[in-house]
Amino acid sequence: MSKPSKPSTRKTTPTRGRADLSRLGRMHEVEITRPSPPVSRDVPESLWQDVRVVSPVTKQAISIRLDQDVLDFFRASGPRYQSQINAVLRQYVEHVAAATPPRRKRVA
Repeated sequence: MSKPSKPSTRKTTPTRGRADLSRLGRMHEVEITRPSPPVSRDVPESLWQDVRVVSPVTKQAISIRLDQDVLDFFRASGPRYQSQINAVLRQYVEHVAAATPPRRKRVA
């Protein structure tokens, strides 16, 4: 005899990252196309003058050995500690690059 199948536990409603089409259907076009959330409505137009588009940088997975206390420090800060380590390293690179005069190219 076979066992009876269990009822499906899959959700039929949209999950995070998916559009709630029934809710969108009840909204007016103005609400859907509203350019910004209420919080940012008081932002002055001059803020956008110096904005630049930044493409996300592709990150490469590596293996790195860190001192235990350094790793503990970053892990204690919570999730995304690897991104924080990357940010610290990026600041160091930018600091050193700014302090180092550019090398002159050799003329052949």
